[in-house]
Order: sequence, then C-alpha cells, then structure tokens
Amino acid sequence: MESLESSSFLDIWHYIMIAGAIVMVTVGILIYLVHNLRVSSIREYHHKYDYLNKNEIKNYKKVFYCWGVAVFFAINTYGMGEVTEVGIWFVVRIFMAIAGGTLIGYIAYLVLEYYYPTKLDKKLKRYRYATRINPKTGNKMRLLSEEEEDVHLDEGMIAEENVFSMDYDVWIDEKTGDVKVEKYEGRLQALQCNSCGFYTMRVVKEEVTKHPEGAEPGELVKSYQCTYCKSVRATSFRISTKEAEDYKKDKFKFRKNKNIDLVKVEVHSVSGERKHFEFQNLEQAQKFLSEFDSE
Repeated sequence: MESLESSSFLDIWHYIMIAGAIVMVTVGILIYLVHNLRVSSIREYHHKYDYLNKNEIKNYKKVFYCWGVAVFFAINTYGMGEVTEVGIWFVVRIFMAIAGGTLIGYIAYLVLEYYYPTKLDKKLKRYRYATRINPKTGNKMRLLSEEEEDVHLDEGMIAEENVFSMDYDVWIDEKTGDVKVEKYEGRLQALQCNSCGFYTMRVVKEEVTKHPEGAEPGELVKSYQCTYCKSVRATSFRISTKEAEDYKKDKFKFRKNKNIDLVKVEVHSVSGERKHFEFQNLEQAQKFLSEFDSE
C-alpha cells in the first residue's frame, strides 16, 4: 500500500516537473520576444535608447532566471522511469536540480552584470549617434559639439550637465535652423573600466579642487572605483563660469565635430602602481601632465 502511494506521488511529481519545465521555457521565450517586439515598435532612436538602457539587461535576466527554474524542473525528471519510491535518490536529485538551476541563474547574472554592458553600450551608442532626420523637411540633422550645443540649452539644462546628472544632445537642421534637443541619463551610471574592460566603474567621491573665480574656470575631480576588479581612477572636469545668458550672447558658428570623445591618461609608477585619468579635451590633459606630481 505504501509503495503504491509512493509510486502515485512520484508520477504526479514527474508530471508537474515536466509541465513546469515547459511553462518556464515558454515564459522565458515570451519575455524575450515581447522585449524585442517592443524595441522594434519604437521608431524614435532616442526613445529606443531609453527603453534599452532601462530594460534590456533586466528583461534578459528574467529570461535566464526562467530558464534556470526550467532546468530545476527538468533535472527532477531524470530517471523518472526508474525511481519507484521516495528515498535518498529523490533527495539527491532535488539537490542536484537546485544546484543546476542556481548555476544557470548565477552564470547569467555574471554575464549580464559584467560582460553584457559592454555589448549594450555599443548598441546604445549606435542609436544615440545615428543620423536624425527632420520630420518637417526630411533633411539630415547634425549633432552639435559640447561648445555649440550650450547656446540651445537653458540655465537648468546646463546646470544638470555640469553635475553630470543629465546629458543633452542637440541636433540641428542647418538648412532650416530647426533644433531637436534629446535628454539622456548622465555619467552617474557605470563607465568602462580600463583594467578589466567591464562597465563597472562608478563614482565614489567628488571634490571641487578649485572654485571658479571671475573669468577663471573651476575644477571638479571625480574619483571612480571598479566594482569588479577594484581598480581606481580620477577624472578632472572644468567648472564653467558662464551663465546661460553669456552663452546666448556668444556668436554661434557651425563647425565640424571632433572625433575625440575624451582623452585617457594612464600613469605607471616605478612601484608598479597604475592610475587612470580622463579629460574632456587635449588641453586639459596637457595641463594635467605639466602639473602632475606622482606623490
């Protein structure tokens, strides 16, 4: 009688495991398909960028977590025709299923947390810097440089960029003068680490080393640390003394964008210590090198 009850329980258990594995694999596939359909349905590059930046890694984690649970269910069907009673093998199989499902989830977490952001960043840059088309005229628009764009930003927007909480891109139709301003999350999100290559470099400290006085700009130093390899670096930023009205008074001129996004300097000491610094232009880097003291 006890054997029949055990056999009946195992039959139900195995059917549940099979059904659970099918359901979780299906749910994972549906999450993946819905995510990509949503991306395909967004026409504006700016909105596509925002959606991917906020949701891609999160949704892909859900996919792999579902598949990790599916692996747990699938392992629990191993030997279903041979196991006839609830015993030590049943317990061992559950333990193996938990280990297998956890391994899938953990590997997926590591890949998506430390490796995939590098791939995602390339995808985001492709959408952010793709040529914009003026919906009114069909003309191609040009992305303005940091110096050129300030004319089209108000005082609040410039303040947000100065503290790196937000970043603004300004596109202009040079034939009609039409302007399009796009808002992005600032540099407070993780940057790429020069040592390990992962996008795990985050701000740990900010310090104003020089306050702006008169026409002399100030200086802000941001210290970063990689959450993965613990590498550290510091970046110097200029604090502008101009107000929004000052930019509006400037005579605006078009000029070609430079291909330099930022300048990176890596200093190796005789003790083997390495330090990384970033600058917004060559002038800042040259000034830093002329004044740098290894002590």
